[in-house]
Amino acid sequence: MTTAYLNRIATAVPEHDVHADFAVFAEQMLSDPRVRSVFRRMTSRADIAHRYSFLDPRIDPGKFSSHDARKFYRLGNFPNTSQRMELFEQTAPVLMRQTIDRLALTEEERLGISHVVVTCCTGLYAPGLDFEILQHLNLSTHVERTMVGFMGCYAAINGLKLARHIVRSDPNANVLMLNLELCTLHFQETQDLEQVLSFLVFADGAAASLISARQSGIAIDSFKAVMVPDTQDLITWKIRGQGFDMLLSGKVPAALGHALGGTELMEERDAIDLWAVHPGGRTVLDAVEKGLELPPEVLTASREILSEFGNMSSATVMFVLQRLMEQAQPGQRGCAMAFGPGLTAETMRFHAV
Repeated sequence: MTTAYLNRIATAVPEHDVHADFAVFAEQMLSDPRVRSVFRRMTSRADIAHRYSFLDPRIDPGKFSSHDARKFYRLGNFPNTSQRMELFEQTAPVLMRQTIDRLALTEEERLGISHVVVTCCTGLYAPGLDFEILQHLNLSTHVERTMVGFMGCYAAINGLKLARHIVRSDPNANVLMLNLELCTLHFQETQDLEQVLSFLVFADGAAASLISARQSGIAIDSFKAVMVPDTQDLITWKIRGQGFDMLLSGKVPAALGHALGGTELMEERDAIDLWAVHPGGRTVLDAVEKGLELPPEVLTASREILSEFGNMSSATVMFVLQRLMEQAQPGQRGCAMAFGPGLTAETMRFHAV
């Protein structure tokens, strides 16, 4: 059977670092002084230094811009779903082009692309990003396109799973995958501390990758999903009139850590050299580390990405994989892991070549 390889990854984020400004704004939204105090304490413990967005919190008040964060998010008048999707349609293609250009496809690679896979859970329109990729790269209309939509933070693993199936069924296939999320378009006006804290970690970002039968990068070995029983309400992501409504329960880390400790990963962890764990938040990484009894240094790449970029939903695990691929030595074995609604952990085993 043909082996599929993740040949390389490129990543990009918008230009505006909004993390500090967001913390100030979100605190102003909370009316109870005690809740504000808890929010400040949790912010300081988040281990996030930077998060990026197309929304600019520091535009000159005299200038007009549809990307003005203060006008987009006005207390008492947050945007509705239509307004959020309008901005997504304007800005997502910009980030898509930046990311794919960084992949630096050769002419031979561009002409060889047979399939396009896009993962996204933060915006939708049609014809969508899959169609715009074909236009941007001037690809053949015969290129097959697939959208993996609304699966959340683990969607990139499912996108890689799909790409592997494609390459194994057609060794001449070349799959271009885009994972793009604009999470900062979905901040909600609320007094609920748990919900405000969930938005403290989310950011915008994108990753583009090339998957083929060419022996370079990392070999994709296998996939496995872990679904935690009776946890459907711990992570939810629903389309509402005022945008996409996120719930990320504080119970997620404990449930996840307990579930992972009972999987075969516990028995196999000593044979795994590289851990590309989706940094859903500091407490999530802490729970994975504890649940699998991992030494702290193996999650360094995940913690670095969390600090430098925050949680960019489906794109995030690709940022971690990119960093590990830069360091990997031939023969090293790895496990990529991402989490999302279900509660589900999607895992991918791989080895460096």
